[in-house]
Amino acid sequence: MTKSLVRVAGLKKYYQMGGTVVRALDGIDLEIKPGTFTVVMGPSGSGKSTLLYLLGGLDRGTSGEIWVDGQSLNDMDENSLALFRRRSMGFVFQSFNLIPSMTALQNVAFPMQFAGVTSARREMQARNLLAQVGLEDRAEHRPTELSGGQQQRVAIARALVNDPDLILADEPTGNLDTASGAAIMQLLSDLHLAGKTVLVVSHDPRMTRFATDKIFLLDGRVVSEEEYQSASLGTMDL
Repeated sequence: MTKSLVRVAGLKKYYQMGGTVVRALDGIDLEIKPGTFTVVMGPSGSGKSTLLYLLGGLDRGTSGEIWVDGQSLNDMDENSLALFRRRSMGFVFQSFNLIPSMTALQNVAFPMQFAGVTSARREMQARNLLAQVGLEDRAEHRPTELSGGQQQRVAIARALVNDPDLILADEPTGNLDTASGAAIMQLLSDLHLAGKTVLVVSHDPRMTRFATDKIFLLDGRVVSEEEYQSASLGTMDL
């Protein structure tokens, strides 16, 4: 039996907004197996980005447990968590999060500085990764000189610098046109087929075509696909 790469039990995340308690996640249980492509679907406000940030150790839950590769994120202090993220996870964000003053090559190479990689090795690996995402000819371009789709490709290359087992993508097609979004989906699928475990949160139904597993969120809870589709149709009727 294949062990889980990610396991979540009773995960809750509550926020206090004035006199109201917002239940962003309201008791989540899930498992993600190695080598899968999991898509978490949900409308805005369903808790899917909150879930991704908690799984990536970028935020702490109110209660519940998260294990990644057999290690409890709850038991790690901030320094241990940062080191674990750097070694084990790659992040892709909707807004790309590239450094405007750096070229594509420098953006990809930058995280390797914290791992003690020599400058020559950083440049070589960054060029190889840009080639992997089809941007070897854009290495010296800054983000403002790249299209949205190209910026997201740079962000994906950056996510791969430490050869992580798990790639976490938060609405990676949200700021892209239809064609660019489809190309990013295919790139993530290619990484999955090459052996990466990929977890994507999205409200774009096209993403599910590439999924080996699907998780549906509504109001901070995991629901069945039938319940999710029924709620979606109900929203369309309004």
